Amino acid sequence: MSTTSPSSSALQLGAPMRREVIPPHPQASVRVLTHDFPSEICGWGFHPEYEIHLITKTRGSFIAGDHIGTFAPGHVSMMGPNLPHDWVSDLADGQVAVDRDAVIQFSDEWIRAATEHLPELAEVSELLHRSTRGLVFSGATAWRAAETILACVHSHGVEQLGHLFKLLALFAHAPTDEYELVASEWVGRPTDAASRDAGEAGLSYILDNLTGDVRLSTAARLAYMSEPTFSKYFKTATGMTFSNMVKKLRIAYARRLLDTTDHSVAQVADMSGYHNMANFNRQFLAEVGITPSAYRRLESDQKPPPELFSLGLRAPSS
Repeated sequence: MSTTSPSSSALQLGAPMRREVIPPHPQASVRVLTHDFPSEICGWGFHPEYEIHLITKTRGSFIAGDHIGTFAPGHVSMMGPNLPHDWVSDLADGQVAVDRDAVIQFSDEWIRAATEHLPELAEVSELLHRSTRGLVFSGATAWRAAETILACVHSHGVEQLGHLFKLLALFAHAPTDEYELVASEWVGRPTDAASRDAGEAGLSYILDNLTGDVRLSTAARLAYMSEPTFSKYFKTATGMTFSNMVKKLRIAYARRLLDTTDHSVAQVADMSGYHNMANFNRQFLAEVGITPSAYRRLESDQKPPPELFSLGLRAPSS
């Protein structure tokens, strides 16, 4: 049973939001890789390529555009071009999750050109459109996709492309109850430097101080902006207000503590940055639908889904 300290560096996003440059490979149509967490490749960022993503281990917080929630092993998602995203694991200081992520990335230009020569690929066009809001898969689709993603990682050449096409077909034909669109349609594409600066400074500050005293005035000062200006640009960059971002991340963290530790509800409140029990109960009820005490008494299969995109489902263990 985990007893990770709330001061863990896992609460930090590390590098601020940036445009990730994915170098093309002269002998490969797609980029396939695994990486550890934390690592230089991790961070709140965006890129023009589509990304299919599998979490193989650890639990933590997931951000896609304006949506925040939790993930667990078997979390399968597809991010469309330029949608900011990140997965932040709860780890003790100094701990590294080896090969936490399996990733497949490909450009819109490549898949559109391939469709011109392979008309069968037209059936994934709607999938590509849906992915611009971020897709998270569950149920049988998720665990079959996890197997196929790993098969893609461990293959090369034509065989690797075959696994990718199988994966796209699986996603394109997924039942409507086995995928969710997670970000608002308009959000996730800050185009001006001021919005990016506010998002970078604000989100890094929140996650560095999530369980302590988080103030909008401090975040604005770190972004070298007035509070009204910072608030406007932060919402443009992230899709939600500063206070809502803080609340969502704190409640997500509190739920994981309630699920995975024996700490009392009062201890969980304090460890999640809430030093007033009445306020903690009120915020938890508003976000989850029940009080923290009632939530803990429920059996696992009775608890509300961790977040819209997670659905509490993961790949089977065998």
